[in-house]
Amino acid sequence: MDVMASTSPEPTEPTGPAGPADRVTHIGATGSAAPGTPGDAEPAGVAGRHGGTVLVTGATGYLGGRLVPQLLAVGRPVRCLARTPAKLRDHPWADRVEVVRGDVTDEESLRVALAGVKVAYYLVHALGTGAGFEATDRRAARLFGRLAREAGVRRIVYLGGLTPADVPEHDLSPHLRSRAEVGRILLASGVPTAVLRAAVIIGSGSVSFEMLRYLTERLPIMVTPRWVRTRIQPIAVRDVLRYLIGAADLPPEVNRSFDIGGPEVLTYRGMMRRYATVAGLPRRVILPVHVLTPRLSSHWIGLVTPVPGSIAKPLVESLRHEVVCAENDITRWIPDPPEGTVDFDTALRWALKRFHDAEVDTRWSSADTPGAPSEPLPTDPAWTGGSLYTDVRERSVHAPPQVVWRVVEGIGGDNGWYSLPIAWAARGVLDRLFGGVGLRRGRRDAERLRVGDSLDFWRVEEIEPGRLLRLRAEMRLPGLAWLELSVEPAPVGLAGEGPAGEKPAGEKPAGEESAGTTDGPPTAARYRQRALFHPHGLAGHLYWWSVSPWHTLVFGAMARNIAATAEAAARRTPTDARGPDLDLHIREGTTRIER
Repeated sequence: MDVMASTSPEPTEPTGPAGPADRVTHIGATGSAAPGTPGDAEPAGVAGRHGGTVLVTGATGYLGGRLVPQLLAVGRPVRCLARTPAKLRDHPWADRVEVVRGDVTDEESLRVALAGVKVAYYLVHALGTGAGFEATDRRAARLFGRLAREAGVRRIVYLGGLTPADVPEHDLSPHLRSRAEVGRILLASGVPTAVLRAAVIIGSGSVSFEMLRYLTERLPIMVTPRWVRTRIQPIAVRDVLRYLIGAADLPPEVNRSFDIGGPEVLTYRGMMRRYATVAGLPRRVILPVHVLTPRLSSHWIGLVTPVPGSIAKPLVESLRHEVVCAENDITRWIPDPPEGTVDFDTALRWALKRFHDAEVDTRWSSADTPGAPSEPLPTDPAWTGGSLYTDVRERSVHAPPQVVWRVVEGIGGDNGWYSLPIAWAARGVLDRLFGGVGLRRGRRDAERLRVGDSLDFWRVEEIEPGRLLRLRAEMRLPGLAWLELSVEPAPVGLAGEGPAGEKPAGEKPAGEESAGTTDGPPTAARYRQRALFHPHGLAGHLYWWSVSPWHTLVFGAMARNIAATAEAAARRTPTDARGPDLDLHIREGTTRIER
């Protein structure tokens, strides 16, 4: 996974094994402009001189997911290469792009993806795939360059990390060293290439912004390592996207790297103080020390912020050296807008506004987490891969299905998990101690989920609006785990059952046989909750049986409280359960029930 943040781009689709080449969708993007959005997602650029299809690799990552709609807005037909096409399905632009299933390390799928392409964006990185990630990056870049040349691609655009000019490459962090090597390989591919080198990227949902926000807001007094005094040239995500789009139209003789940055050079300490001012916080007291190594710093960041140590460590290692632009040559071909590039405070204000307005398009956690399981739920019930433990709960709910669904879709993040918050918090801390993501990643959007979203230490594997939410665990486990929440109508037959009545799985509630005889929309629902675990070895079996007693408490209370929250929301909005105040009623309801 691409975990670049402080001295390189944001998370992207990881390189790695993929399924066979498979063109999943072909709905050509014909150039109808998507409406612009304010702030850090505003479209920029002009229609390109090259024309033809544009390939975006890493479209499920932070920057790739923002670049695609910008390209569509300026009239470029877009094709996406994705290892998991389903993660693009719920994006608002999904029906306007072509998607090819594959990966940059798979020659067959990559050849299919590059056919007929004029401009190719290379936004992937193998960091997090193991100790040999540099070799994987090298192999993928060479394959991409060769096949792009054979396919007649006219321009490659690559987003790399800004590196200090006076530091030998062997002294750089493995992360930055690999980024620099990939840039050289693409420049030598025979295809005109633009390598854009960025440091800290500031935008809603970026890992740099999230880390800065959590550190500053949670620690009014900070004991900080030496790297907080390193000089950095941050750049707003809006300007990064503008350069990415403009680079597609560079003349063919341009084959070089460009440093890109905002108008200011700051220290990380200065960035934290500036954030406090913009966010209206009291001045932060920052006490530097010299003993926190990158490894210790990554653990410290992991304790305070949602950024796990696996991402924080390469991020901090990259901050050992000054990262300031050595040139600004890109303005010869991509001039700055009349108002200039976005300054740091403005970038922060835009990011904060989009965060508070719940308008974060993509987030650093959009990309898969290093080491997290990615296997889909095995076919059910025809499971032949070994043991599959389950914990199933069903409840009758005196609330319309759409009300129950809104509670289900709003789970996690600030709303929590509707049962024993101390137990959930303890599990998150334990996960962090073993190198996992923990429970603090939260949600991209407080109200809506889409396939591929991270949700605390889960990831959305499938969502059928109004009916089904399936989450795949990304916590450290001796096996694979899923949590499936579903809602079905139950129009009649619940009156004699009492509020939020619970039945064993598979048993019909009293009177359900006549459920279809009532006219009008359903006024009651059936909620079903299923936890599944596929153990790996003896440790997996022992794990399941050791936590089973806790499941009775946690999952039982979870089902009861979800039902009770939905019923409370329905009572507060009896005439129109889908009204604009529903979300407020749901949030209020969660504070009045057992957690």
